[in-house]
Amino acid sequence: MLLIRPARLDDQDGLEALAQSAGVGMTTLPPDARLLRERVLRSTHAFAADPQRPGGEQYLFVMEDLRVGRVVGTCGIVAKVGGFEPFYAYALRQTQHASKELAVSREVATLHLVENHAGPSEIGTLFLESTHRGGGNGRLLSLSRFLFMADHPHRFDDRVIAEMRGVLDEHGQSPFWDAIGRHFFDMEFARADALSAADKTFIADLMPKHPIYVPMLPPQVQAVIGEVHEETRPALGLLRQEGFVFGDHIDIFDAGPLVIADRAQVRTIRECAVAEVVDVVAEVGLPETYLIGNSRLSFRACLGHLRLLDPFRVEVPRDLALALELRVGDKLRYVHARPEGSRAS
Repeated sequence: MLLIRPARLDDQDGLEALAQSAGVGMTTLPPDARLLRERVLRSTHAFAADPQRPGGEQYLFVMEDLRVGRVVGTCGIVAKVGGFEPFYAYALRQTQHASKELAVSREVATLHLVENHAGPSEIGTLFLESTHRGGGNGRLLSLSRFLFMADHPHRFDDRVIAEMRGVLDEHGQSPFWDAIGRHFFDMEFARADALSAADKTFIADLMPKHPIYVPMLPPQVQAVIGEVHEETRPALGLLRQEGFVFGDHIDIFDAGPLVIADRAQVRTIRECAVAEVVDVVAEVGLPETYLIGNSRLSFRACLGHLRLLDPFRVEVPRDLALALELRVGDKLRYVHARPEGSRAS
């Protein structure tokens, strides 16, 4: 069984291995032991805190393969981006250019640097090692965050965004960065990407403030604006199923798209229900697969089967109860693992 739970300090080796596998472009999963340790510590403090409204809390989760006791994936949530560390993006806008004398009118795409100090919640740091991809594991890793948000809505903003990893070439270089950022920062994409994981103040110091006219960029660069890395396509498709849409903002480094949704309208949050565990049984033997969480700050989530006595009372199999630390009388939150139109008949 694969289990989602909060990251702990003893997950350090597993997180480092994931970071090494992720390669360039995963800013929030840097292959740096000190930065990863700091991320786990910040997450531990976030889970222990009791905020009245969302701040800059950072929650980090891991996926553990219980059969071998090994971390095989990770994901995270930032309760609210901005604050003392602004959130930067390029806004993709259409600028009207017209001449009455020539009877010419054109809309030209432009990129505008935006700096947000009070942004929405952000989901990110999604990475699953290659040997565990498929079989719904990526879906569990991604959507489990929404169960946690559903249980603790006061900790999160009304809107949720996700920065999707942009296009890189076979050498790990970003065509977008090479066309724009490199000229202002005088460094390669990988170094700028790594620096931004620790401190973003250099962005405000060096990033061009004037609009960038997209038609003036090389065609191969224009082609990657708002596009995603090949390995990111499944994650983007999953978020689209959940109700996320392109929000006309792109990443300033690799031009990957930012997608956005109203938190209450995210499919997993909108459709999930809370039920009481009335019995723990050997097995339930039902084909329907649910995404199930234990509705506590000591969060646990997995894919599994339930026997619904009614929408608010369930029986759970023993292995699931052990994994999620559930007893009779406890509450759990559950939702169909897949949207209705994509479930197997």
